[in-house]
Amino acid sequence: MNASNRVGPRALAALLPDLDRQSGPRYRALSSALTALLLDGRLAGGTRLPSERDLAAQLRVSRATATAAYDDLASNGMLLRRRGSGSYLILPAAARVAGPGARMARNPLTQDTIDLSIASLPAVPGLLQAATLAALEPLGRLAAADGYHPYGLDELRDAVAARYRMRGVETSREQILITNGAQHAFDLILRALVSPGDRVLTELPSYPGALEAIKAHSARTVAVPLSAAHGWDSGAIANALLQTAPRLAYLIPDFHNPTGSLIPTAQRRQTAAAARRSGTRIVVDESFIDIDLRADAERIESPLPMAALDPSGFSIGSLSKPIWGGLRIGWIRADVADIQRLAVARARGDMSGAVLEQLVALELLRDLDANLGPRLAQLGEQRDALLAELTRRLPGWRAARPAGGLSAWVELDAPAATPLTHLLEHRGILISPGSRFAPDGALERFLRIPFALPTPRLVEAVAVLAQTWTELDPKRHARTETSLVTA
Repeated sequence: MNASNRVGPRALAALLPDLDRQSGPRYRALSSALTALLLDGRLAGGTRLPSERDLAAQLRVSRATATAAYDDLASNGMLLRRRGSGSYLILPAAARVAGPGARMARNPLTQDTIDLSIASLPAVPGLLQAATLAALEPLGRLAAADGYHPYGLDELRDAVAARYRMRGVETSREQILITNGAQHAFDLILRALVSPGDRVLTELPSYPGALEAIKAHSARTVAVPLSAAHGWDSGAIANALLQTAPRLAYLIPDFHNPTGSLIPTAQRRQTAAAARRSGTRIVVDESFIDIDLRADAERIESPLPMAALDPSGFSIGSLSKPIWGGLRIGWIRADVADIQRLAVARARGDMSGAVLEQLVALELLRDLDANLGPRLAQLGEQRDALLAELTRRLPGWRAARPAGGLSAWVELDAPAATPLTHLLEHRGILISPGSRFAPDGALERFLRIPFALPTPRLVEAVAVLAQTWTELDPKRHARTETSLVTA
């Protein structure tokens, strides 16, 4: 079980519906409401519930009602009681979805497949020109040496540092380590700072690759719910930090994956202060920071970078999302001592990065904004087309308009995302259920739908989604908790 959060009786009561207005016995209404909070991700798996007596007093129901509700949850495998410790919400093992690529491995892409399981783009038009320029004079000059650059090419480190200075964060070359993408960067940080059993705080939902990396290092995830519309709950994050004292906090404040949220400065500042009090190091993933789909007027008051608010933290960046997934160039920004420590950790398994790819990245960074301009305009149109089509065909679904990134986080009107994705797979649509973005299989009411494909393909995909949803009879899945986690 993941490291736990605790929810008090008053806070839990605020999340629950009026039990008097629910059909059936009160205990069943309470059990169903708690199940919905877990599956929707409003309470994370591993959350410690109030005692039956305290919850009954807060809700003004009999203790027998609260006890029967907890018994009902336990019989469905959604509550773990520990003598002397309390009662914890959990997801049955059958609800936990396999890691990235599991579905792709058993159902390879065909020409007719619409792949919405990965939020990625084809290469920018300038990639070939950048590769040509990089292969000329710069490569010839560097080829005269041994080719090992454990921190990365100095010229590329300078270029990345300059991007941070443009955002108002004083950064030197010595504070940059070039990596083989953002995933490699996070793995290095975990390798250097985390021991088995350590806790790592994440948002809920969060990037599946990061959740898998945390698990691979035998660390425990502390998941704090995030709202696509309102961003971080700074109070909940602060409480989780102080209660569990995680070693790291992995956060995506800039066009969050998968919700596309942009976290305001005030929430960032509060979270940085709480992390300092708990002794937690913050790792900020900025992989999507350049995919800013806001209007020019909205960009005037952009949030402060986390690196400006938390000098002791780590910032991760990459060219994989804005430029091309095949260009495996990423970086870490941290203080000089941490960069040296990470370089030592890297040398144990990876002596240096590919020189030619770094030269290509350098050429692209010199004119990155010009390369991205047309791409951002097209993505904005595709995002709006996707949301409009979802509203037209599936009016019961809800999606906040993402400020940036490559995907929309869509709330269904019943918790049946996993059975829906299974049916869609047989109809040529690959898509990720919300449970992929949770450490314990929650978020069954959500789908991540990327808008990286051309508009006609998105329209076609939504038509299949709508038809399949109608045939699925999601209300039947919502009535039977066990069916929706084993379908």
